[in-house]
Amino acid sequence: MFPAASEGELSRLRARLVNQGALASLAREHSLGDYLILGSGELKSGGYRRDSILSDAMEAIMGALLKDQGVLECKEWILKIFAKKLSDLGLNNSEKDPKTQLQELMQAKQIELPVYELVKMTGAAHAQTFNVKCITNIEKIESCTGEGDSRKKAEQSAAEKMLKLIKKKNR
Repeated sequence: MFPAASEGELSRLRARLVNQGALASLAREHSLGDYLILGSGELKSGGYRRDSILSDAMEAIMGALLKDQGVLECKEWILKIFAKKLSDLGLNNSEKDPKTQLQELMQAKQIELPVYELVKMTGAAHAQTFNVKCITNIEKIESCTGEGDSRKKAEQSAAEKMLKLIKKKNR
């Protein structure tokens, strides 16, 4: 679809299509959670609505279809279920995530890349909250802390806060 796009742009487009949230959204569109067989703990905690479980189930279906029906059938099915998302795809909306933006900013300024440190994890195994610190060598802004229901989301949150502080400082 985008033969002139750079590798980085194509990677971001791919990531937008197949990340956990996008796959979970597809699973919801097809009511996949209604068909999952979960343990009692997952049922009580609403596991059939959780992004991680729904996205894993979508991946499992794709893998099973590939193994059972072969590449061509699997490709046809995947293109069908991704049709709307593919038609909405464009290079103008391939925005970079906060961690990537922060990393590119640091590289452009020739500053050491940020380090992400897990501060704490709280909650039961099926409903954890992660607290992560983003540490930089930017003058007068040493660190920011972010929170999320996965380590990755907490890192993104911390990076987003760091970007806002940097922009505020540079005004």
